Amino acid sequence: MPALDGRTYDAVIVGGGHNGLVAAAYLARAGRSVLVLERLDHTGGAAVSTRPFTGVDARLSRYSYLVSLLPKKIVRDLGLTFRVRGRTISSYTPVERAGVPTGLLVGGGERRTREAFARLTGGEDEYRSWQRFYGMTGRVAERVFPTLTEPLPTREELRRRIDDEEAWRTLFEEPIGVAVEDRFADDLVRGVVLTDALIGTFADAHDPSLKQNRCFLYHVIGGGTGAWDVPVGGMGALTDALAGAARDAGAVLATGHEAVRIATDGRTAEVTFRTADGEGVAAARHVLVNASPQALAELTGDQPSAPAEGAQLKVNMLLKRLPRLRDTSVDPREAFAGTFHIAEGYEQLATAHAQAAAGALPSAPPSEIYCHSLTDPTILGPDLVEQGYQTLTLFGLHTPARLFDRDNSAVREELLKATLAQLDAHLAEPLADCLATDADGRPCIEARTPLDLEHDLRLPGGNIFHRDLSWPYADDGTGPWGVETRHTNVLLCGAGAVRGGGVSGVPGHNAAMAVLGEAG
Repeated sequence: MPALDGRTYDAVIVGGGHNGLVAAAYLARAGRSVLVLERLDHTGGAAVSTRPFTGVDARLSRYSYLVSLLPKKIVRDLGLTFRVRGRTISSYTPVERAGVPTGLLVGGGERRTREAFARLTGGEDEYRSWQRFYGMTGRVAERVFPTLTEPLPTREELRRRIDDEEAWRTLFEEPIGVAVEDRFADDLVRGVVLTDALIGTFADAHDPSLKQNRCFLYHVIGGGTGAWDVPVGGMGALTDALAGAARDAGAVLATGHEAVRIATDGRTAEVTFRTADGEGVAAARHVLVNASPQALAELTGDQPSAPAEGAQLKVNMLLKRLPRLRDTSVDPREAFAGTFHIAEGYEQLATAHAQAAAGALPSAPPSEIYCHSLTDPTILGPDLVEQGYQTLTLFGLHTPARLFDRDNSAVREELLKATLAQLDAHLAEPLADCLATDADGRPCIEARTPLDLEHDLRLPGGNIFHRDLSWPYADDGTGPWGVETRHTNVLLCGAGAVRGGGVSGVPGHNAAMAVLGEAG
């Protein structure tokens, strides 16, 4: 590592998460001198793969875990050796009706999906409504997704581009609960639709702020199709490829370097950083902050706003085998390959939100699960693959950070137990019987709450999006790329930028374009 103290760079990037690495690679490939300061001993941020279980050769996507919003343009532009694989099954949602275990399997071909709807609902109406609704969101996705890597459109420009007043009203003006209740009659189907509005977002279906609509929009526009794909090799494969692209282009990636202060006069800036050996200063023409808006304010000496509260439970597991289901009509290898919805009926979601808003853990915690290794077994060592081991990733909803304030560890265990009990209700054998054990004989399961994410990754409030998601158009005071700040040469390139959130690289791309465009 060359000496950094006192050097001047075209750009200093604070934070080596995936967005910072995207920006670094673009700027370095354009011939700019780039320094990335990362406080941890590795790059990647929340998009990393780790071996969380002692002595077990399983490399899991520990935090972020699926890919939808990463534009192929970024992969092509940066020459990344990174691939995703589609899932043949979209989702499976188990339920018991009239004392009989059944469920809804979406995927595996149109005929199978249509028949699954008919078995559950007793007719064709719900499936026809499903097709119409997602036909509409698909058309919106085709029009909106390409704009994410373009200068921000105005609200009216985006409305004209969508060119569908019904879709605009449904997604941008009315609470998503209106559309769900108007278009679908079955409680389970309604719940499956609504879940995309609640990932990492603590809101009711009818929240007047429409933050649930913004969450829903980002979950259905990815890639212009809304498909959520599995990163081959785990999420760390993406950030490893990005780090390699940045280094190959000449960027300096300095891990173990924590930025502690940014001083700027609008034309030049100095970034003070701290290492195990003391403090240093790097000068820059531009500073790109791949951290939360709160961290940006603290670095520049501004008053940070209150953090948006995170509301999720993330659980990673390794199993000796997939559990058998009470619904014997479905193969577990299909049910867990897509998104396996638990306690996510429409009324269950409303009850869980109301209970959490009142300060209590949901009595039936909603969650969704999928098995990465069914689609991509490369994350497991050959011996584990041969023995039939599988991973499970669980993402729990409606568990705001405030619920963990009294005792994070105790509440985490209480919530994990209650969440797994909801899963067990649909299994023909306890999940505990299927869990693998690590080298010390401990079950291979780990859970992370919003407070854990705040501690591990410095996500304010444990919010996975850094703040409430924004509409993908310009509001009053928004700069042309949605990354600008009140400091002319300091840009926000993290998830808290306009059009940030998820593993997309979009804020990193847009911040780099803002720098390169300014330079002409």
